[in-house]
Amino acid sequence: MSAREQRQAASDAGLSKQRVVEEAVRLADREGVDGLSMRRLAGTLGAGAMSLYHYVASKEELLDAMIDVVFEEIELPPEGTDWQSAMRRRAISARQVLARHPWASGLMESRTSPGPANLRHHEAVTACLRRAGFSALMATHANWLLDSYVYGFALQAASLPFDTADELADMIEDVYLPRLPPDEFPYLNESAAALVAAGFDPAKEFVFGLDLVLAALEPLRAPNVSPHP
Repeated sequence: MSAREQRQAASDAGLSKQRVVEEAVRLADREGVDGLSMRRLAGTLGAGAMSLYHYVASKEELLDAMIDVVFEEIELPPEGTDWQSAMRRRAISARQVLARHPWASGLMESRTSPGPANLRHHEAVTACLRRAGFSALMATHANWLLDSYVYGFALQAASLPFDTADELADMIEDVYLPRLPPDEFPYLNESAAALVAAGFDPAKEFVFGLDLVLAALEPLRAPNVSPHP
């Protein structure tokens, strides 16, 4: 089939770059990014693999576009509020988005050709920190620390064998405690009992740690410093 015929077939199939990227995101959400290939994606779209290259030149370009979709879903730090509240909302939004797209956590900062949503997001975060009085270098430190926490938490949460407080309590009582003789592991037994008694909810751990990070960054800013070079 000639290139012209392939383009016509793709058009007849209702393909567009947006549709290709959106379907790639859905496929990665279901099966992980390791299961994503141009051939697999084409099969899902009901198109020939070569037809996809009219919309994305390579798998790397496809990943750039997919990550841009993820960044587009994350709330930008709102203006008109204090920096901690703004960055808190942005971090919580990022955590929620990465829970929907767990494959993206390890790719968020790996793109060498970032898309417009990616760049817009990083500009807004940097602007929020600079306006709060962080120097250019300190804003980078703060951003790096916050993103490391968000992405690291998302990766850890995606691998946990439980999602709720009830599931964790069941695992502690049915799986962990039988393997922890109290005389050999007294502190682990104590911790397990405390978690069950408190109804420990792993979903609340993100905000607990986030607030500690934000509080630790507060003394590092100089509010009277101009945010512009």
